[in-house]
Amino acid sequence: MASADERVYGGRYHLQRGIARGGMADVFLAHDQMLDRPVALKVLFPELSSDSSFVERFRREAQSAANLSHPNIVNVFDWGEEDGTYFIVMEHVDGQPLSEIIRQEGPLHADRAADIGAEIAAALSSAHRSGMIHRDVKPSNVLVPPDGHVKVTDFGIARAITASEGLTQTGAVMGTASYFSPEQAQGHALDPRSDLYSLGVVLYEMVTGRAPFTGDSPVSIAYKHVRENPTPVGDINPDVPDDFERIIHKAMAKDAANRYQSATDLAADLQRFRDGQRVAAGPVATAGPEPGTTSAMADYDATTALGPVGPPTTAQPPVAGGGGNRSGAYIAVLVGLLAVLGVLIFALVQVLDDGGSNGVAQVTVPSVLSLTSEDARTELESLGLVVIDSFETNEEVEANIVFGQVPEAGAIIDEGDEVTIRVSEGEAPVELRSVVGLSYDDAVDVIVGLGLVPSRDDQPHESAPEGEVTAQSPPAGDEVPRGATITLTVSSGKPEVEIPSTAGKSPVEAANILGQAGFDTVQGSEPSDTVPSGTVIGTDPSAGTTAPHGSTVTIIVSSGPEQVAVPNVVGDDEATARTKLESAGFVVAVDEQSSGPSDDGKVLSQNPAGGSTAAKGSTVTIVVGRFLGPGPTTTTAGE
Repeated sequence: MASADERVYGGRYHLQRGIARGGMADVFLAHDQMLDRPVALKVLFPELSSDSSFVERFRREAQSAANLSHPNIVNVFDWGEEDGTYFIVMEHVDGQPLSEIIRQEGPLHADRAADIGAEIAAALSSAHRSGMIHRDVKPSNVLVPPDGHVKVTDFGIARAITASEGLTQTGAVMGTASYFSPEQAQGHALDPRSDLYSLGVVLYEMVTGRAPFTGDSPVSIAYKHVRENPTPVGDINPDVPDDFERIIHKAMAKDAANRYQSATDLAADLQRFRDGQRVAAGPVATAGPEPGTTSAMADYDATTALGPVGPPTTAQPPVAGGGGNRSGAYIAVLVGLLAVLGVLIFALVQVLDDGGSNGVAQVTVPSVLSLTSEDARTELESLGLVVIDSFETNEEVEANIVFGQVPEAGAIIDEGDEVTIRVSEGEAPVELRSVVGLSYDDAVDVIVGLGLVPSRDDQPHESAPEGEVTAQSPPAGDEVPRGATITLTVSSGKPEVEIPSTAGKSPVEAANILGQAGFDTVQGSEPSDTVPSGTVIGTDPSAGTTAPHGSTVTIIVSSGPEQVAVPNVVGDDEATARTKLESAGFVVAVDEQSSGPSDDGKVLSQNPAGGSTAAKGSTVTIVVGRFLGPGPTTTTAGE
C-alpha cells in the first residue's frame, strides 16, 4: 500500500503508513496522540461508506469485537466517523500473518501447528461464549508476533449470534471460499462448529503448505467443501503424525455433528497431541477424494459474497479416455459446475412456486435473547416451532437466560422446524483443591485464586503447628459455585488443659495424676518449714492454671526445712550471741556455768558448733559464764 496521508482521525489518531488491505477496509498504522501508543486503524473503503448496509455491518463489527476480551484476540479500542468515512481503532500487533509464515516456510512441523491451532481455538472459544461466530477463520486473520503469542483478528464479517437481524442479504454467504464450512457454502444457518471446520482447514494448510480445496472460482471451491474429500494429509506430507491427521479429519467433518462440538474440545485434543497423550479424534477414513476432485492447490484467499452452493448431487465420473489430461479435468469441473447451476435453478423454481414452502406455512424466527428459557419456549411454540434446549456454562450471563439461538432472529423457516435456544447455566462450578497442610496465608491465596471466599475457624490441634490448615469445608474434590465461602479450620496449637492439684501427695502419685491429664512430668525439690520432706509441695505451673496438652509440668517435692550455717558466737557476750543466732533463723537456749570474773556474761560454748549447718528454726544452745564472787575464807585445823 502507498504511504498514508497526514490525516488525523477522531482528533487523536494520526495516520503513519498503510499496513494491510482487506475485503472492505484499509488498515493503517497510526499513533494515538492521547495515550501515546501505536494502534491499527481500519478505514472502510470510501465507496462502501455510502452503502448503509456495509456501514451497519462495519459498525456492528466494532461493537461486537469491542466486547471480546481474550489474550488471543486483537483488542478493539474505539470506532468513529470522520468526514463520512468510518473507522475502527484496534490493538497494533507487531507480527506476521500466519499466511505469510506458511508461504515463507512451507509446511510447519505438526507440534508448532498444534501450538498455533490451540491458541486460535482458545480465541474462538472465548468469542463463542460471548455469542459470536467469527465466520472468516483463515491464516491471514491470524497474527503471530515474535514471542509466538497468537492473535486472531478481523471479526469484520462475523455476525453476533445474538443479533436481532441478519446483515447479509438473504441467500448470500460471507467469508473466504477456501475456508468455508459446508453449511456456510450452502447458505445455511451457522453455529460455532462452522468456525471449527474453518480452523481444521487452517490446520490442514499449516502442515501441508496448501489449502485442501482450490478452484477457478469461489463457487467451484465452495462446491468441493460440500461434496468432496480432501487429499489425505499423509499423502502430501508423510511426516505428519497420524494423531494430528485425525484431529484435522474430525474438525473438517462434513456433518457438524461429527466435528468437535466446541472450540474448547478441539483445543484440548491439540494439547493432548502436544503432551504425547491419546487424542479423542478417531481413525481417519481410508477412502480418498471422491471422483472429480482436483489436486491443484492454487491460493485463493479473496473474501467475497457468494450465492449458496446447493445440496450434494451425484458426482459425475471422469470422461472416458481422459487419461488424466487437461481436457478431461476441465470437463469434470464443468460437469460439476453445471450440476451446481441445476440445483440453484431448481431452488429458484421452488422459491417462486408457493414461496418455496411446499404448502407449509413459513415463520420468521423472532429474537428470544435475554428471555428466560420458559418465556423463550412459550414465544417460539406459539409460532408453531419446536424448541430444543441447549444448556451451557456461561460466566457472563445469568442462569436460565437465553444467550444464543439457532437459527438466528430474522431467519425464515417452516412451521414445525426446530429452533435451538442456548440457555446459560451460569458460571461453571469450581472444583475445590486441597489446602490441608498449607499455612493459612498460602491456603487463602489458593482459595481466592479459584474465585472463592475463605473463612477462618481457629481450633486447637494435637500435632499441627499453629497457623496450619487442618481441615476445609466443603472438602477437596467437591464442585461449588464461584463466590462460595470455604471454611478453613486453622490450628491454634495444642489444646489447653487445666493442671490438677497434687499437693501433699507422694512424687509417684503426683506423676500418675498429671500423666492421666495429658502432661509430661519432671521432679524438682524445695525446702519447706511446713511440708514434710519427700512430700509434694505443688507444681510449676501451679494447679488450677492451664497449659498445652502434652507440655511438661514440674512436680515440686519438699526437701524439709532449709539448712543454714550456724554462726560462731563463742566469746561473744550473751546479747550479741543471741542476736546473731536469731538473725540466722535459730531459736536460742541458754545454759549458765560458773566462771571467773573475765568470762562473766560471755559464751563459753555452743551446740551445734559454729560453722556447722542446722535446720533453720532449730535450737542452738549456748553456755554463758557466770562469776559468783569470792567464797568464805577457809582455815585449816590447828591454826
